[in-house]
Amino acid sequence: MTDSAKTPPLTTRHLRFGWGSLLVFVLFGGVLEAMHGFKVDWYLSFGSETQRLMWRLAHAHGTLLSLVHIAFAVTMARVSTEPRVASASLLGASVALPGGFLLGAFGGAGDDPGVGIALVPVGLVLLVIAISGCLRSLRA
Repeated sequence: MTDSAKTPPLTTRHLRFGWGSLLVFVLFGGVLEAMHGFKVDWYLSFGSETQRLMWRLAHAHGTLLSLVHIAFAVTMARVSTEPRVASASLLGASVALPGGFLLGAFGGAGDDPGVGIALVPVGLVLLVIAISGCLRSLRA
């Protein structure tokens, strides 16, 4: 059992963010599944399949990135330096990727997503930076 006083603040931040966002995105997915399972008219007739796809992608990416935060916190315990750039990039990616999909569900025309989808490539770049920074820390 580790002493919480010895846990670095950056590790604690990622553990809290990971578990907190996991709770939010699992609940979000449960609501989406319930609306689909109970054939909620508002959800099924909301618009095109594109909106529902964007919401499912937001749920899936948010859930996965929540788990990545927990893995990142565990990984930081194995390195001698704190990968601050990787940490900030991972936090940014965890907002931009699911947020882009969520915002992309609104304001689109026809089968095209809304302008919020532009956050997804930004989130991808931030995620690549975070992974690269983590690998660099493990190499040292």
